[in-house]
Amino acid sequence: MNPSALGWIKKHLPYFLEFLSSNTMDEDEMYLRLRTNGFIYGTSIKTLCDEESQQLKWTEEEKTKVNLFDALTFTYYDCIENASAIDCVKSMITFYSELNKNQGGPSIKLGSSPDANYRILEKIIQERIQTNEPLFKKNFSHIITNALLFLDVLSFDHYLISGEDPLPYAVCLEKNLTQVVWLALRQKENKDHYNELLIKLFESSIRYNTTIKSENLSLEDIQKQAVNQPLEQLYLLDLCALSLWDDEKIDTQEEIFMRDISQQLQIPSAQKEDSLKAVASFIAEHKEDIAYLNYSNPVMHFYNQTTRTVSTLILRNKKRLVKEITQSKDLVVLLGNSTVRDLSDDEKKVVRNQLLDICKTIPSLAIFLLPGGTILLPILMKYIPTLLPSAFNENKIE
Repeated sequence: MNPSALGWIKKHLPYFLEFLSSNTMDEDEMYLRLRTNGFIYGTSIKTLCDEESQQLKWTEEEKTKVNLFDALTFTYYDCIENASAIDCVKSMITFYSELNKNQGGPSIKLGSSPDANYRILEKIIQERIQTNEPLFKKNFSHIITNALLFLDVLSFDHYLISGEDPLPYAVCLEKNLTQVVWLALRQKENKDHYNELLIKLFESSIRYNTTIKSENLSLEDIQKQAVNQPLEQLYLLDLCALSLWDDEKIDTQEEIFMRDISQQLQIPSAQKEDSLKAVASFIAEHKEDIAYLNYSNPVMHFYNQTTRTVSTLILRNKKRLVKEITQSKDLVVLLGNSTVRDLSDDEKKVVRNQLLDICKTIPSLAIFLLPGGTILLPILMKYIPTLLPSAFNENKIE
């Protein structure tokens, strides 16, 4: 299953429902799995059910899409008796339609068939995982992830149980969550680049509040009644723990803050300790995979991210790419020569033009046709020798 291609929900949903039928869990267990997988922290390392194949590596964005859909699906089946796949998809569309309508966004209507509804929901989920950063800025730095996406799941749960307009609930909960995060970040004695990135992370994840008070905040500004359900409280603690764990330790001031916020919201002390241990474990195990922990040189970060994206596209289109290349005799000869000698400028121009022509025939590789796409050609060239038959490489010097 390819989460970036049309029809992924229709293909994935039966698999996930089968997973649910053989893996009994309540909402607490579902949440803990999402936390272990990184979805709660805005960095999806894995998905709820490990469907990813070795042949098709999923990107972090794709894992986030699958985790969001799976969490919403679990919530529907957990709340609704005699649930069906068709009604589940319709309910998600209606939920997001209500949010969109009450925010003044374009109307979202149910489709005329189940297949149409699958496509509508795929589009909605794709839009939900886009941050509020301008497109160029987001693509360039790629440090902003979806830190508040689980808010959608909590709002959907509230919508299914109450039948009320989900927007007031989402607005109120988001406001209180972000205010607590800002309070947590203010506890740092020496603020560093990590704190600035986390502030940026949460600010860019805000969807429902145009203005939120961030100055002169105190714990008394947090509305206790807005965060009184177990999952809401656990989510708040986990976001606080994430905000405090930049230097891999909790100092005295931060410990006092965690104690005070737990007492303010009447959260058991054991739950506070569990949140701190969970974020410490996650960061220790996956630090290299968390973008905002490894952001130093934006140009290098952009190059590394682009390399991963391009390599994923190439591997997914391996068969078509090899077929197109082997049908171009001149290109094969020049690529073979390039493994044992430097090509002349004219030969490089021929290779570049023919590779771009090949990319035109494979829609997924349209990235190479965009303005500036030619700077990605060396990345494409790097992977071609490993894709072509072994005879192509017989003279290559390792």
